[in-house]
Amino acid sequence: MSATTKFLKSIQEHRETKKQEKFSGVLEDYLGLLETNPLICSLAHKRLYDTIMGYGVSHMVESDSRWDKLFNGETVKIYDYFKDEFFGMERSLQKVMRFLHSAAMKGEESRQVLLLLGPVGAGKSALVEHIKKALEEGEAIHVLDGCPINEEPLHLIPRSLREGFEELYNIKIEGDLCPVCRHRLMTEFDGEYTKFPITQITMSIRGRRGVGVVPPMDPNTQDTSLLIGSEDISKLDLYPEDDPRVLSLNGAFNVGNRGIVEFVEVFKNEIEFLHTMITATQEKSVPSPGKQAMIYFDGVILAHCNEAEWNKFKSEHTNEAILDRIVRVNVPYTLEYEQEVRIYKKLVDRSDFNYHIAPHTLEVAAMFAVLSRLKSSNKADPLTKMKIYNGEQIIEKGLVRKIDIKDLREEVEDEGMTGVSTRFIMKSIDAALADSEKNMITPISIRDSLIKQVKEQVTNSDDRNTLLGFLQKTLHDEYLSILEKEITKAFVSAYEEQAESLFDNYLDHAEAYVNSTQVKDRVTSEEMEPDERFLTSIEEQIGIKGSAKNNFRADISSYMFAKLRRKEIIDWKSYAPLREAIENKLVASVRDISRIVTKSKSRDTKQQRKYSAMVERLMEDYGYNEDSAEEVIKFASNNLWRDS
Repeated sequence: MSATTKFLKSIQEHRETKKQEKFSGVLEDYLGLLETNPLICSLAHKRLYDTIMGYGVSHMVESDSRWDKLFNGETVKIYDYFKDEFFGMERSLQKVMRFLHSAAMKGEESRQVLLLLGPVGAGKSALVEHIKKALEEGEAIHVLDGCPINEEPLHLIPRSLREGFEELYNIKIEGDLCPVCRHRLMTEFDGEYTKFPITQITMSIRGRRGVGVVPPMDPNTQDTSLLIGSEDISKLDLYPEDDPRVLSLNGAFNVGNRGIVEFVEVFKNEIEFLHTMITATQEKSVPSPGKQAMIYFDGVILAHCNEAEWNKFKSEHTNEAILDRIVRVNVPYTLEYEQEVRIYKKLVDRSDFNYHIAPHTLEVAAMFAVLSRLKSSNKADPLTKMKIYNGEQIIEKGLVRKIDIKDLREEVEDEGMTGVSTRFIMKSIDAALADSEKNMITPISIRDSLIKQVKEQVTNSDDRNTLLGFLQKTLHDEYLSILEKEITKAFVSAYEEQAESLFDNYLDHAEAYVNSTQVKDRVTSEEMEPDERFLTSIEEQIGIKGSAKNNFRADISSYMFAKLRRKEIIDWKSYAPLREAIENKLVASVRDISRIVTKSKSRDTKQQRKYSAMVERLMEDYGYNEDSAEEVIKFASNNLWRDS
């Protein structure tokens, strides 16, 4: 069977399934469904909340490395509907879901506007789009057939019967028939509401069913018809002005009824244009065009804007009525560079680019982005602060430097609301690729691309100099440090046995030193005093000198004893400071690393063989290809190791 035949068959099956699933009936049939499943008449906030929660939710647990380091034991919920699309936004998403939950329970939030506030490129629009898609993926809703606002069929029930209905079904009916359906009820069905046809629809963004969008309007051309519809001038010759048949209910609040109304860059509109929000939230009704009565509105109002527009809007005391109906949720830039990397990877994977990304390329770009977003601190330099926000331990002179992440966050307000956007970074990645002759990008090429873009696009001289300082000094040095360790590890991988031997000997002598005992030789069983010179030769590799040695040795002994007690495996890589010291010791003892790394005429056959083995190790263990491995080695040779 050909691909075309298979696909045509799937189309036919889909069509038949839709026919079978679609409901068609009258009020009696709908009430029968309602008795079985009362949730089918849920209001918009609850349906949206239930749809998102239906994908699943979990709690970030202690076993998650990010939880303890970044959230200080806070309860952090992970919503499955968002987890593969949005990264480093846990706090913002929790606030959004808290709003929807409260609104679903008919709390005050059900009569409020949800405002997403954040800088350009922070993900506000993407988040709103994803929420709108939840409507499309949710259950079909029952509506009055032919109703321009897709209203709830229970609006057919007269007010005189609603109290009895509510007692029997334990369901409260909110709202009344729109003018169009009220007119149809009286003219087409002689007021017999039990005969009004009811059907099912699915929400559709493209079809404008359940999703209304209000773009920012030019103040000179603003027209409330975009919100509430209008009167069809062509029908005014046929019907009186107060006849519902002249109404064209195609405004955002009309089509967004029972779903979502989105206001894009909301405060770019004039205040008069936004007055409809007041009645839509507090009274749950919107004006109808012309001389008709108010129309009931059941929907989630989502708005988004940037900080400058928000600050300008809230500074006007005349806007208090709208401000009082807003729940603000900040959507800042991500401040964890590892989460920022996940954003880049998502965008790269969705493109048609087919190229090699060398290790640390996206990390360097993400580090630059995060550094640009941080506010200055009295407790830590920008690079240290960035690492702490990423959940890393800061090791200085072999000891963990303790800086409370909570203190750093409390030191400033609204961090992450300024800086370089994700779009800025992605444009630099695209530019680096376009300039590449080998269909690859490396940390070196992305740094060069970012420098070029900063010089071209950042007009403020102070900002430009700060950003260039991050790229040309801070990240240059940081990447060299990363690269040195990586090449060193590739180089010393052949010395694994030697590393384990140094580790075992160090532990034996350090433990004896701390406990004031003797060391038993592992081969001869001869007892001897701890070798201070040997211990010092290891410790000085990471700058531990003088009295600091006692604390360092005691810390290592306690750490290893705790691991043994928990029956955990111990090797030379178990304790990061000691591992670094051993690596440095090995490198210092292997004198020909510079000649191997540096491409020179003096590299002999043996050294060339070791060079090739190192390139292979970089490819197998770290993910380089041959071209990118050679490029970073060349960069290292020009900046770290040179023939003397």
